Amino acid sequence: MPATPPQPRRTAAIILLDRVVAIASAVKRAFTGRGDGSRATWVAVIAALGVLVATAVSVVGVLRTPERLAPVTLNPSPSTDQVSTPPAGTPRAQARPAATSPTRPTPPPATPTAEPSTSTHASPPSTASTASPTPAPLRADFAIAENALLSYGAAVTISNPGPVPVTEWTLVVTLPRDSLRVSSVEGARASQDGAVWTFVPDGSAGQVPGSASVRVTFRVNGSTVGSAPTACTVNGAACAGLPD
Repeated sequence: MPATPPQPRRTAAIILLDRVVAIASAVKRAFTGRGDGSRATWVAVIAALGVLVATAVSVVGVLRTPERLAPVTLNPSPSTDQVSTPPAGTPRAQARPAATSPTRPTPPPATPTAEPSTSTHASPPSTASTASPTPAPLRADFAIAENALLSYGAAVTISNPGPVPVTEWTLVVTLPRDSLRVSSVEGARASQDGAVWTFVPDGSAGQVPGSASVRVTFRVNGSTVGSAPTACTVNGAACAGLPD
């Protein structure tokens, strides 16, 4: 079966003219069929046909010139990018630096200069001049002062042969028996340990000046037969003058 050829495309103007012609034909047939038409009826029909013809002419003119119906467009407002961003190649205004007063260069800090030391260091004194001299060893001499029936008096002279004073000394006297007693001590303080008696300086004879001596006296009570001391020392050195 042969294909149906495509129908030509009808424009809006042709469709409108066809409608106008169809309406005119219908009106004509309506009025030609009636014999009793009056003059007023024909005038109305003619006016209606004139309006239709004028309308058709206007539509056709508009359709032929569609550019007349194009809406008037306004220029769009510039966008934010167009306002804030200048076109390429346009030099931007450079911000000028604020005028500042010239600053004075800060002088470098002054370097403190070392002042010459005015203090003199005394040389250390020699050992010989600062060391205190060593006192000489003391000497002691024992002697019996007086004899009695049941006692006798004894005296010990402690001498310092050197120039340096001696402040400390110890005198030790050993008697032959524990029963012998010592009394009336002068120039020292006495203490007993059996037959051994120890004498140390008291306040009045505590120092033996250089090239001088002190004297210690005491009394031995008991039978005088064989009552003489058997030993006597001062600072460990033996006393002179003991009886044989």
